[in-house]
Amino acid sequence: MHHRSVSDVMNRDVVTAESGMTFKDIARLLAQHRVSGVPVVDGDGKVLGVVSETDLMARQAVQDDERPRRFPRLPFGGTHAVQTKSHASTVADLMTEPAITVGPRQSLAEAARVMARHHCNRLPVIDAEGRLMGIVTRGDLLGVFLRSDDDIRKEVVDEVLVRTLWLEPRTIDVSVHGGTVTLSGTLQRRSEIPLALRLTSRIDGVVDVIDHLGYQEDDSRLRPSEQALHGITEEWLRRI
Repeated sequence: MHHRSVSDVMNRDVVTAESGMTFKDIARLLAQHRVSGVPVVDGDGKVLGVVSETDLMARQAVQDDERPRRFPRLPFGGTHAVQTKSHASTVADLMTEPAITVGPRQSLAEAARVMARHHCNRLPVIDAEGRLMGIVTRGDLLGVFLRSDDDIRKEVVDEVLVRTLWLEPRTIDVSVHGGTVTLSGTLQRRSEIPLALRLTSRIDGVVDVIDHLGYQEDDSRLRPSEQALHGITEEWLRRI
């Protein structure tokens, strides 16, 4: 099955900043391009960090109040970071570093986990040398769930049932509503059920999988070598 990777959805036309830019320069850049943050790159295109509206807020937060402890919820790594950014005059002092990045071959699910873990809205995409290739946003990742139910159903039938389980297309009933896939019917072997469910759940755009599957033969107690003789190969078992 082909799963879309970061390179399939990232934006290759990226607005960037340089470390020597001033506070006003970066504020003007964000407003001009209507973006909330940009990667900071050096002369070789390597990503040094990321500067965002949130970083700009840290500087403004203490302009009228020299007690940054009033802003404990700002995600800058604590009061010391707020104080440092509050007096920043260039992007080098203002940016958040190191940048949280992803590679072009990482899956959309992996990129989404990185975003969730670090509470960020965008990720610079870098090559093996750390050079900027593009940027991926939450919107880019969520776009995978805009696939139509018909497209999802076709891939389940073609890739999971026919190419992986070697079944006739009509052996199992596949229905998709709002990205939720329901599998109904009877498989030959019990061990095929978790495989079918797992592979279906990995298809781009699938929100959930409902299991209405039964089986004719319970091969769950067979050893791997015996299962292979019954049609379930070790390669399949490793994918469960």
